[in-house]
Amino acid sequence: MTVRADRLISEKTGEIIPERLGEEEYNRLLQENSIRCPKCGGELGAVSKFNMMFRVGVGAGGEDAYLRPETCQSIFVDFPRLYKIMRGKLPFPVAQLGKSFRNEISPRQSLMRLREFYQAEIEVFFNPDRVDDFEMFEGVKNYTLRLMEDDQVKEIPCEQAVEEGQIPNRLVGYYLAVMQQFYETAGIDMKRLRLRRLSEEEKAFYAKVAFDLEVETSLGWIELVACNDRSDYDLKRHAEVSRKDMTVMDGEDKVLPSIFELSMGVDRSLYCIMEHSFVKEDKRNMLKLKRYLAPIQVGVFPLVNKDELPSKAREVHNILKKEFQTFYDVSGSIGRRYRRLDEVGAPLGVTIDYDTVKDDTVTLRDRDRMQQIRVKISELLSKIRRFYQGEELFR
Repeated sequence: MTVRADRLISEKTGEIIPERLGEEEYNRLLQENSIRCPKCGGELGAVSKFNMMFRVGVGAGGEDAYLRPETCQSIFVDFPRLYKIMRGKLPFPVAQLGKSFRNEISPRQSLMRLREFYQAEIEVFFNPDRVDDFEMFEGVKNYTLRLMEDDQVKEIPCEQAVEEGQIPNRLVGYYLAVMQQFYETAGIDMKRLRLRRLSEEEKAFYAKVAFDLEVETSLGWIELVACNDRSDYDLKRHAEVSRKDMTVMDGEDKVLPSIFELSMGVDRSLYCIMEHSFVKEDKRNMLKLKRYLAPIQVGVFPLVNKDELPSKAREVHNILKKEFQTFYDVSGSIGRRYRRLDEVGAPLGVTIDYDTVKDDTVTLRDRDRMQQIRVKISELLSKIRRFYQGEELFR
């Protein structure tokens, strides 16, 4: 059995172990903490370095090639073209979504540790001498960040964090705030989120300053976004190898731009959003997704699958499905169908009953409160539309 030494030591000690330690240091920590094989309990062998680049054979001769471990390098190579597209003005961000590959020793924990995974990255090119002239910072300066300091999370306004030096500049502060806001909007519990500044031993070799956005789950604290000030490392290295000038004009200044990177793990982000949205109550399990994230928006049910109710329910379903993602269900009792709808995170349910046949009204049920109101079929579409625009059904 092969395991990662840094992760194994972290799991046993509860401490953060840097990935960049030497083999002797890892061996010492394993011995000091009496760490043995997690599977058989036997003594572990000596630590050896492992290349996490995913090697593949290409062509008839099987020449060695490597799948990309991150998606960002193509953005750096294309920087001169991107600079022209963005009208020759710094700063500007470039976003990319794609697959990355890492030869993990032991893929595990569902979507947490994969060999093939999706990354979403934003590369912000900027003039390092003008980071405090970043106008967009004004929109987030009073937003409260959850910064980790001395093993505790401290809530602090973004502007104060910059002034006190916990965040290096206004540009970095802006993007940290935007990233935290994104996860807050997605449904992550803010009390279980933190921005942790990495130590010199933890951060990547190319990083000038690094933060990890981490979320607490049943599997422990998980890194969702790596936020790195990569300085001018990447453009300088590409310029050296390609012998192509990567400097540009920023006003009257000739500059080799620095890069601030936000690298998100898409798969694990979805996992964390789902876990944080899952609520277990006494009589039901509920996926309490934000209404704008719910894959199914409305469930439509006839109270019973007989008489005129199914045809009336189909009529209502046909009205709603033109505008909303709807789910029609006749299987089981109405209570079981409501529970089924709660479990997939649908915010609303519409029930057609015998009163519908008499007065053309239906029952509209709210997932979170389990309350119901009667709505005329002629008004149902506009009522649901207003709900998804932010209006509450019950005041």
